[in-house]
Amino acid sequence: MGQAFKYSNWKWLHYNHEEELDMKIAPPFQEVFKIWIDSLQDSETNVLTIDSTKRNAESVRGSLIYQQTIDEQRENRIFHYFITENSLYTVGFDLEAIDVIEEDTLMKKMEHAHNGIEGFFVLLGEILSYSIKKIDQFEIRLNDLLWKVKKKNSIKRLEEIYKLRHELLVWKNLMIPIKELEIGLNEAFGSEESNLPEYKRVCNRIKRGSMLIQEYQDEINTLVNFEEMVSTHRGNEIMKTLTVITTLFTPVSAWGALWGMNFKLMPELDWKLGYPLSLLIIIGSTAALYILLIKKGWMGDILKGRKKNSFFK
Repeated sequence: MGQAFKYSNWKWLHYNHEEELDMKIAPPFQEVFKIWIDSLQDSETNVLTIDSTKRNAESVRGSLIYQQTIDEQRENRIFHYFITENSLYTVGFDLEAIDVIEEDTLMKKMEHAHNGIEGFFVLLGEILSYSIKKIDQFEIRLNDLLWKVKKKNSIKRLEEIYKLRHELLVWKNLMIPIKELEIGLNEAFGSEESNLPEYKRVCNRIKRGSMLIQEYQDEINTLVNFEEMVSTHRGNEIMKTLTVITTLFTPVSAWGALWGMNFKLMPELDWKLGYPLSLLIIIGSTAALYILLIKKGWMGDILKGRKKNSFFK
């Protein structure tokens, strides 16, 4: 069964399921109200519809995802709403799912609301408070990761960064429909509603949540660029090291290939000092090549060990 709350200038009717909805509504909203009810079963994502065809009989209807898990797209909570100036209908909004909501406090806020529009903003404000609380918890994990990257740079850290980036995108995806609702309600009912206390409070809360998301997004982007730059530098150093090692072993390979041939006429085979002489030639040419690389500055820092808590040295 639904719950009906009547206040001085408006009423709030809340239902757990669409099957409980009472089809009765005061004129002239019968037609759009029926359209809204018929669409509920197919509403599985954010929807916003504004009806302003009749003057002084504007309404806003739709659906809003107010909770979303990070790992699974289909694991979310959605509620449906129908808003007029004098009434607010909600279906599927679970107060217990929003742990920041205290029912007594919510009811007091609803009593202070001037109309159904401000009453809906009360609900939006509580949803935003819950989201911002979760974003604050996200900040703790991001800060921990920031210092983990300094201690150890690896593919595991890059995976953690991208997981946080995905989580932030989920919070941003939840925030966008609420921004749209703010603009849509202003569009439907006019600028007078912008003077309502809850409207102002929600607008500021939206700005705060959007600011946090944007700042954390910039921080993660910087972290990704930083991680990729460090990884690229170390990859280049590894390739440089392998190239130098290959170059230094070139004399050994060249002389070994030359004296490893099995031709009958090879005068070196009869030299008494052939073996020590060949070693001397190999060592000397390798040393000469090494000195050349040093003088050209092509060795870089590859012979130096990496210092603790250093990204490049």
